[in-house]
Amino acid sequence: MRAIRFAAVVFGVVVSAGSLVAQTAKQDMKEAGHDTAQATKKTGHVIAKGTEKGYDKTKEGTVKAAHATAHGTKVAANKTADVAETGYDKTKEGTVKAAKATAHGTKVAAHKTAEGTKKAADKVDGK
Repeated sequence: MRAIRFAAVVFGVVVSAGSLVAQTAKQDMKEAGHDTAQATKKTGHVIAKGTEKGYDKTKEGTVKAAHATAHGTKVAANKTADVAETGYDKTKEGTVKAAKATAHGTKVAAHKTAEGTKKAADKVDGK
């Protein structure tokens, strides 16, 4: 009799434990679903924050690049103007020198031509 009672008690405990395990598994599944939903929400918020931060940093970098480009363009324009002015001055100076040299060369050539013509005329006249 004792063995039957003991078996009945063990059977009752096993059946009760089985239903407790089933109930716990159901609750675990429910909690897992809830936890997954919470994790998904948190992940979405983190992604949104990261995206916003990335946008802000990109915008900031773009503004800095635009300012740097504008500054570089102004500096280049000023240097180009300086070089152009220097080039103009050098060209003007070279042109004046060339004009003087041409005028001098023309005078020398004219005198030499006149002397040559005079010599040739003297030879023709027999002098």
